[in-house]
Amino acid sequence: MGRLRRKAWVKDEILGYTDYLVVEPEQNKGIWNRIFNNNNPIHAEFGTGRGQFITTLAKNHPDRNYIAMELREEVLIKAVKKAADQELTNIRFILGNVDDILKIFEENELSRIFLNFVDPWPKKRHAKRRLTHHHYLNMYKHILVEKGEIHFKSDNELLFEFSLNELIHHGLKLKNISLNLYREEGSIDQHVQTEYEEMFIKRGKPIYRLEASF
Repeated sequence: MGRLRRKAWVKDEILGYTDYLVVEPEQNKGIWNRIFNNNNPIHAEFGTGRGQFITTLAKNHPDRNYIAMELREEVLIKAVKKAADQELTNIRFILGNVDDILKIFEENELSRIFLNFVDPWPKKRHAKRRLTHHHYLNMYKHILVEKGEIHFKSDNELLFEFSLNELIHHGLKLKNISLNLYREEGSIDQHVQTEYEEMFIKRGKPIYRLEASF
């Protein structure tokens, strides 16, 4: 896919969604439950893209809170609009970088992290940029509750293999590992898909998935 062009009007538009966009997320470190006005568990998706996955979860699970982080404002505006159109009250959005999550979340503040179809960074010299590299796993461990989970999906076999090795080496417990998530007929209805995922399914590409806990 071609690189998205930055549009000058996007930032002004996204800032208008004051009920959804958290402009200074660092100020909520340790007190995110106050934003949602409840003590429900908080789940976060890092690299939320256009938001189909996270907004569907928020709609289906009103007893959970969701935080969606995305680096590109041209993409995040689409996710924010999805939430606004559905008038969801249990989701907030952060325009930011995963590298900053320790500034944004306190120890034991999240119950689950979703990593869906993140950049595989295929070159070996870029391995540290992969969101399942042990550098990031250390950060996830800090902000997740005890036995908090990481749910990971990818269409990239090499990234999935790399991730398995990193997770195992880091001592995480793995479950529900799938090398072809939709191999069985009817299984597509059992999982919430991202926009990318729907495209890959139509192309017949296998989807790799796992759940991991510290």
